[in-house]
Amino acid sequence: MPDRLELALRERGCGEVAADRGRRAQYAADASNYRRVPRAVVFPRTRQDVINAVAVCRELGVPITCRGAGTSTSGQAVGEGVVLDFSRFYNRVLELDPQGRRAVVHPGIVLDDLQAAVAPHGLVFGPDPSTHSRCTIGGMIGNNACGSHSLAWGRTSENVIELEVVTYRGTVLTLGEMTRDEITAAIEEGGERGELIARLHELVQGDLEVLRTRLGRFPRQVSGYALEQLLPEHRFNLARALVGSEGTCAIILSATLRLVPQPPARALVVLGFENAFQAADAVPALLGQTGLLALEGLDRSLTDVVTRPETRATIVTLPSGNAWLFAELGGYRGALEEAAAALVTAAVPAAGFTGAETVTDPDRSKRLWRIREDGAGLATRLPDGSEAWPGWEDAAVPPAELGPYLRGFSTLLGRHGRRGAVYGHFGEGCLHVRIDFDFTTEHGVDTFRAFVTDAAKLVAAHGGSLSGEHGDGQARSELLPLLYPPEVITLFERFKAAWDPDNGLNPGMIVRPLPVDGNLRISPTRAGLPLTTVLPFHADGGDFAKATRRCVGVGRCRSHAPAGGVMCPSYRVTRDERDSTRGRARLLYEMTQGEVITSGWRSEEVRDALDLCLSCKGCSVDCPVGVDVASYKSEFLHQHYSGRIRPASHYSMGWLPLLSRVAARTPRLVNAVTSSRLAPLLKKAGGIAAQREIPRFAERTFLDWFRARDPRGDGHRGPVLLWVDSFNNHFSPQVLQAGVVVLEHAGYRVQVPRGTQCCGLTWITTGQLGIARRVAARTTRALTEVVDRGIPVVGLEPSCTAALKTDLPDLLADDPVARGLADAISTFAELLTQRTPGWKPPRIEVTSLSQTHCHQHATSGFGADAALLAAAGVDNQVLDSGCCGLAGNFGFEDGHYDVSIAAGEQVLLPAVRAAAPDTVVLADGFSCRTQIAQATDRTATHVAELIATRLST
Repeated sequence: MPDRLELALRERGCGEVAADRGRRAQYAADASNYRRVPRAVVFPRTRQDVINAVAVCRELGVPITCRGAGTSTSGQAVGEGVVLDFSRFYNRVLELDPQGRRAVVHPGIVLDDLQAAVAPHGLVFGPDPSTHSRCTIGGMIGNNACGSHSLAWGRTSENVIELEVVTYRGTVLTLGEMTRDEITAAIEEGGERGELIARLHELVQGDLEVLRTRLGRFPRQVSGYALEQLLPEHRFNLARALVGSEGTCAIILSATLRLVPQPPARALVVLGFENAFQAADAVPALLGQTGLLALEGLDRSLTDVVTRPETRATIVTLPSGNAWLFAELGGYRGALEEAAAALVTAAVPAAGFTGAETVTDPDRSKRLWRIREDGAGLATRLPDGSEAWPGWEDAAVPPAELGPYLRGFSTLLGRHGRRGAVYGHFGEGCLHVRIDFDFTTEHGVDTFRAFVTDAAKLVAAHGGSLSGEHGDGQARSELLPLLYPPEVITLFERFKAAWDPDNGLNPGMIVRPLPVDGNLRISPTRAGLPLTTVLPFHADGGDFAKATRRCVGVGRCRSHAPAGGVMCPSYRVTRDERDSTRGRARLLYEMTQGEVITSGWRSEEVRDALDLCLSCKGCSVDCPVGVDVASYKSEFLHQHYSGRIRPASHYSMGWLPLLSRVAARTPRLVNAVTSSRLAPLLKKAGGIAAQREIPRFAERTFLDWFRARDPRGDGHRGPVLLWVDSFNNHFSPQVLQAGVVVLEHAGYRVQVPRGTQCCGLTWITTGQLGIARRVAARTTRALTEVVDRGIPVVGLEPSCTAALKTDLPDLLADDPVARGLADAISTFAELLTQRTPGWKPPRIEVTSLSQTHCHQHATSGFGADAALLAAAGVDNQVLDSGCCGLAGNFGFEDGHYDVSIAAGEQVLLPAVRAAAPDTVVLADGFSCRTQIAQATDRTATHVAELIATRLST
């Protein structure tokens, strides 16, 4: 039964309201070390929804925590009352004035969405955190976010003109600068607004000296409240004073923002140094250089993480050294060369300087910046794979103090026996680091407290700030008295009390703080459930809880852009946290803890959250820490349905390889039945979406064709085993036939496995791991001789090739043949471009569009395919479209059709429809070709077919 709070929120029109266990579990954590389970989550749609929700919470005495993307690393986006999630619905541009260079927005708008709206006018919102693809303006205001370009454009506070807010007591205010006359008039008018302004004005007038000498001393002094913004010289700017208040004083209804012109061109100068200390020492000499937009630093501990094999990140080359400064310059193209040369000249005398490279190619610059942007996620796994955590995330010192501070910090790490990857905004003295704290033991938690206490004293000694842009939250609020004297702490308390005398907004942050070691997400006092798994989860020591807590909440999976990777197709459609990689991983982790989600593997909340997971495996490579929800889903479904009746689709599509063998005996009869008036009944019985056409079985399988023919070509390269996947064998044998033609032309003697083998993919994706393991064992027995003889194996269906490469070794963890098969198999393009020296494809001078299969994206990428097409003279465009949306059984299952099509409609399907009639649409994946065929009037082609057609003409 709904409790009183939930009923009141629903009845009073507060937007979408959720108080179920699943929602509460999803919102129990942000990107910090902290966990607090809310009573309810509210998704407001309108300004009035927000005001109504505040009224309900005030009347019932329930605290409110505001949340944007939930990427906070300090714990200020989690709370035990009501969480207001602005990002899902309350996220629009309300006004855009290009001439006045300003925009009015909802707090839930994602930064990249705002940038896309203003870019056609040559404008940009200056602050740009590395989480720009998902962070919200409201969250940036809450933390006073900065980003890499604050050297040029300042913090969020410098880019806020006005704020419309509502207080916990329901007063709606529009805030900005105020003249002395306006302050006097407001006080004389009285009311709650007048009383508030009077209290704040009195606060400032009574302590002008303290505010001027202790606050606002350098740009990245973000800790505490920005009371310096109330000084007369800053025109008593109430809007800017609220920036960085972490939702503790008022709730934003809308924000008026300053926009700045985009530089006409940019260049990236990468400077190498022997170590990070010397890179930090070089910073003061580089500041003030013409056109300098950003000056970022990172050391080898971060790049070593990037180049770990399991990250599958793009490898980039850097100048020699062990630390680097990324200096970005902006201006006109001709002047940039001169500015870059001057910057390098300024760096050359610096101790430890090893070299420089100027990068003007936008694609290469993007790859380099990707290292820095993914730092918060990548650094959560150290080079040896051990876990690292926020906790001392973004302290800042004046830039001249950065070198000495960094040396002291390194000494402090050593004294406490800790390690961490260092990176950050060196140009403004702001240092980010993830540290290998141990939260699983009491001693580890004690060490954590001791370390951050000593670190706070260290940063204070260098005249710095505990936070340089991420806010204090629970991570640092308790430490503020180590930074500020008692009179400043008292002013903070008075500021909070003036705005929120009931302490109803995000209590425990900044003033009257929660303990730094309380509410930890990983706790030695919480044992969790004893869960055993079928899959080994080697990278996490076989610990399923540890695997799911790989998600540290950086939220890259919440990117709204359809381009830029595969993860996470269903979230891009629904914009629902539950459907993000993070939401699913968080729910699974809560399941392992057994507190909110109490039914373990039988959890319906987890089952429902995984329902729209496409098992595309995009997260395994696109997530900076390699969260692999596809594997988690397979394990969960296996355990959840153990000894129980499964959904019909698990039988109809999970067992498709065996059912196809039966259908192959009478394919015409089967096709006649599946296209007859009985089709709706068959679909319903099989759990198949009514809107889907059941694919037609080929009248002759590929294996029947192959075994009836004589080999061709001279076979001088020796044998190659062609993996005969169930999809192409039974539905599109022409693809495998084309593969044979091309392989024989390349000099191979093509073989196929004995009997009819299967990779087990359909059983894996439906969580039937016991059967999948038996199928996999049968496959390895059949291929033992092939592996022992070192015969190369080639697959034409990307999903099956990926399964043999990654899933089979997991299912058969102790089977050397499975490991050998994984090493032996390659994609069609990889074999021809990387293992077939001297062979060249025929010239095929056509234009094409390519859809990369999501499993191929996750395992091998499209590089070999691009090289093959280029060698053939094909003018190919690779669509940055993510998953096609069909994803094997997913798009055929009842209830998934709308999401499946919507995912395809983001990029792929419109691009196919818009392609010229003579443009060849290439898609190696059976699912991709099926989605294209069923949702457009075009037919997609496998690259093997494209090449084989030219060989036969």
